Order: sequence, then structure tokens, then C-alpha cells
Amino acid sequence: MERPVNPDELLRSRPPSPVQEVRDERFARHGVRLLLKRDDLVHPELPGNKWRKLAPNLRAAVAGGYRGLVTFGGAYSNHLRATAAAGRLLGLATTGIVRGDELAGRPLNESLARCAADGMRLHFVTRSAYRRKGEPEVARQLIAAAGAAGAYPVPEGGSNALALEGCAGLGRELQGVSEVVAVACGTGGTLAGLAAGLAPGQRALGVPVLAGGFLAAEIRSLQQRAFGGPVGNWSLAEGFDHGGYARVPAALEAFAADFEDRHGLPVERIYVAKLLWALAELAAAGAFPVGSAVTAVVTGRPADPAPTAGLPPAS
Repeated sequence: MERPVNPDELLRSRPPSPVQEVRDERFARHGVRLLLKRDDLVHPELPGNKWRKLAPNLRAAVAGGYRGLVTFGGAYSNHLRATAAAGRLLGLATTGIVRGDELAGRPLNESLARCAADGMRLHFVTRSAYRRKGEPEVARQLIAAAGAAGAYPVPEGGSNALALEGCAGLGRELQGVSEVVAVACGTGGTLAGLAAGLAPGQRALGVPVLAGGFLAAEIRSLQQRAFGGPVGNWSLAEGFDHGGYARVPAALEAFAADFEDRHGLPVERIYVAKLLWALAELAAAGAFPVGSAVTAVVTGRPADPAPTAGLPPAS
């Protein structure tokens, strides 16, 4: 397949995404306005922060003459799904190195089935090896074992210096919109870039969806690599991971379903539901001044079911 020479044209990028105010009594009773930055609408197949992070890397891959992409992710990774879709759109082969070799012999879940349906070759590795992917030699070995040597490497979550430049554009779109702009965090790249793009006086608030308390150091490291040092005013609201990544306990599911019923908006469960829950709890705790506005960045939407026939085998 002949590869396109203009990724932006093929990907049909459509920023800026709209900002929508929703009237929700859980915020209004505390004098707080809730706005939604509908980044789930920024692109039909690469929603939200995934498009913003991937687009600069896709341009670099095409400009560099790469014929494929290789990246890393867990079994429910939205980043893997977005990379697989981008590869299909661009005519680039994609390989996903997936955490957990015990998954290799099991039926694919909905997220991985979507990746496979978009042509991604899935290569499952042990969790111990996956934890060491940040070591250059280990990463090289993992990529080679996956048959992706020579492919353009995209880090887990898409978070690198190019991605932060893309996410800074999100912050620029939100300059002056609200005092606080909040986003759910996996690898921290979106928050690191968002904070850099906001105006003085605005604060970026990250809600980690994984436990562990490691994100602050990672965000500082990402900003150092991308911008040469700390940029913007940001902070983290820990303790809203609901048991860990991809954990959606009954209370969170009920909250997300109720939000959908109240406002007629789809709520992605792994990131967006945890973000909205955290903001409601923080508003109730008086974390936002009366009369202020908070913008929640809707970084994705619920996954569409993937076809189950004709999927390529996992390795």
C-alpha cells in the first residue's frame, strides 16, 4: 500500500474541540461551574489526547520514511487502540507489545480485539520484562522479539517530547476558559503538556488512574526533556484510582451511568469516569473556590465493539 505523504489530511484532524457547560447540582450547590472540553470529538477514530500525542509522532514517522510503528501498553490500553487505528489510516504496519504473557492464550478482550481488527500485531511479554522496558537495551530486545526492529518506536501512552508539544496545544485552546483544567492521567504526558499551554493564573489538575504515587517525578522528567525544565502550574489529586487501572467497581459504574443519564453524554470508564468522580468529590470538599469554573478534559469515549472474525493471531 502506498503511504500517504500528508498525515494531517488523511487523519482529518479537527481541533479545536468544543467546550460545553453542563449544569450538575453536585457542582452547582458548591458554587462551581463544570465545563467539558470535548476532546472525544477532536477526531472520529483517534479521540482526545491520543490524537494530540500521536499526531506529532506520526508526522515524524512518515517524514523519516518508517514503514511501521511499535508501541507498548496494557490489555485495556486506549493508546494501543489509537495507534492501531492510526496505522490503518496511514497504511503503516503496527505492533503492540502487551503487558502480561499469560494473556497470549486467552480470547482477546474488546480493546485488544479492536487493535487486532485494525491490523495490529500483538506480542505479549512477561510483566517482569515489561517493567524494564524503560531500559534501552531491554526495549531493543523486546522490539526485536516482537518482529518490529526498524519500526518507529512510540513509548507507552504516547508520552514523549513530541507528544508534549501536541498536548500544549490543548492548553492553548483553553487559555482563559476556567481557573482549573483537569485531566485523567495514565503516563502523565497529557498533563505535562497541558500545563505548558495554559495561561498564567490557570492551574492544571491531574487525576491519576493508577495507584503508586510515581507520576509527579515522571511529569517533571517529561517536562525537562520537552521544555528544558518545569513549565506551568500543575498538581495531582491522588486517591481516585478506584483500585487500579481498568478497575471499575460498582460505585464508579453507577456514577458514570448516572452522569450519562443526567447529561446525555457517553462516559468512558477507565479514565473519564474517574476524573468526573474526583472532581465531584473535590467540589464537595471545597477544593474549588465559590464562583470558579473547572474544565474537565474528556479524553476519550467508550470503545466500539470490535469484529471477531478474521483477526490476526497474537504472538
